[in-house]
Amino acid sequence: MWLRAVMVIPRLTREGWNDLDPVARWLVAVRAAVLVMTLVAASLAGLLALRDGRFDGVRFALVLVGLVFAHATNNLVNDLTDHLTGTDRGDSFRGRYGPQPLEHGLVTPGQMVQMIALTGGVALACGVGLVMLRGGATVWLLGVGIVFVLAYTWPLKHLGMGEPSVLVVWGPLMVGGGYYVIADTLTVGVVVASLPFSMCATAVLFGKHIDKLDQDRQRGVRTLPVLLGEARARAVARALMVLPYVVVVSCVGLGYLGWPVLVVFGATPVAYRVLEPFRRPRPAARPPWLPARIWPLYFVALAFHHMRWFGGLFVVGVVGEVIRSGLGHSV
Repeated sequence: MWLRAVMVIPRLTREGWNDLDPVARWLVAVRAAVLVMTLVAASLAGLLALRDGRFDGVRFALVLVGLVFAHATNNLVNDLTDHLTGTDRGDSFRGRYGPQPLEHGLVTPGQMVQMIALTGGVALACGVGLVMLRGGATVWLLGVGIVFVLAYTWPLKHLGMGEPSVLVVWGPLMVGGGYYVIADTLTVGVVVASLPFSMCATAVLFGKHIDKLDQDRQRGVRTLPVLLGEARARAVARALMVLPYVVVVSCVGLGYLGWPVLVVFGATPVAYRVLEPFRRPRPAARPPWLPARIWPLYFVALAFHHMRWFGGLFVVGVVGEVIRSGLGHSV
């Protein structure tokens, strides 16, 4: 179940939940399968620092663990907030694609608060450790991170600011801020190089909010797709999956990234297949080609599939840069 929980968001009955060990319950509750986005962002920060000869293993470990647990905390806070406000009540989209621990009666609000305190405590401890080790603007980065963790679900998501927040968090904040903490410096090149992956991550959120656009509109949740309308939101999502390739080429041309990163173009066949459904409205019923275990996830599943390919190849490309840099230094 540990492996299953980090690969997909499993659907469980109450009996299935009761049979899980504490670690498996935590992995399911925090939606561990989506934490790969943060793993990629933190890895990029560390690899870019390693490429530049400014890597610190202790700081990288704290950045990696802290960011992953901060993301997990945000997912728990999201479920608690949406439970308290009634957003996830009844036949909600959230409750259809995976267990919503509170709405499905798997945990009590008190137990959820304890889980948030434990998970958030790990993230905060890592952040405090980094402040003590690094100092400087690290305390401000920690403060901004706390604000995003607590304020994303409300009010940011309700004001059409959730999607822009993801663009900032999974790019300049995680990759750029992580690089700053690890490497003791920050360059324009690193900030720009952080944008391709954060665009892919933002496309995932667009996909999720398009999938549940009608429900969000009915419940007064003013996500950006609700404000834009489905057709415009799908157009923005398509742009967010195409622009990363343009930015990567620009970064290579400007010298912010090396040519090995062009391996991300190996994800273009996936992008081509994913972009086609985004040109049409969301189907009312599951298409025959979509596995039953995925529905009602549709646009979000497609965007997530592309993000995994692009992000994975991006990491491979930066690893190639690290190797090339090491060979150059050795010569």
